[in-house]
Amino acid sequence: MSARIDHAVTSGTFSLDGQTFDVDNNVWVLGDDDECVVIDAPHDAAAIREVVGSRRLVAILATHAHDDHVRVAPELADATGARILLHSADLPLWRLTHLERRPNGDLEDGQVIDIAGTRVEVIHTPGHAPGAVCFHVPELAVLFSGDTLFKGGPGATGRSFSDFNLIIASIRDRLLALPPETVVHTGHGDSTTIGEEAPHLQEWIDRGH
Repeated sequence: MSARIDHAVTSGTFSLDGQTFDVDNNVWVLGDDDECVVIDAPHDAAAIREVVGSRRLVAILATHAHDDHVRVAPELADATGARILLHSADLPLWRLTHLERRPNGDLEDGQVIDIAGTRVEVIHTPGHAPGAVCFHVPELAVLFSGDTLFKGGPGATGRSFSDFNLIIASIRDRLLALPPETVVHTGHGDSTTIGEEAPHLQEWIDRGH
């Protein structure tokens, strides 16, 4: 059986640099009837477990370590036995939320994770956060972009640990090189495709965000 994608939306807050905002986060679950991975663990562990169901949760794959993407990762890991995987460059951000708990392993550029017989390729895309990554699933023609690329442009870079020029380079060099039909499942909001977003790169550069 080929891997499938399940989806939920959870609501909570995002806090950084002394400010807090209400946010809705996408939760993406990739797997088959027996095992799966969760991409990001925001806000509500029970809601994520409902999507996972009776399947074995192999890992929690963090696109980056802003609190609205990793807040319930330890709770979810403790309840399921899943490993938490994060790029090491985002450990300073992780410690802002989970000082006493470390991820179980690192994500690295070019790493391949096998889940339900399906390859998940890790692409390091710094900019929104130093250790931001995207997960490319060629077999399904899907990219899980976290907060690196949205419908309408790049993720925010106006706060600590972020860099606009870096996120533009990540999108231009790594993401827009993917096939145009690749569906982009984002960390917030609606999905899009590489082909829909690619023509607007210069617009984003000109506007500066």
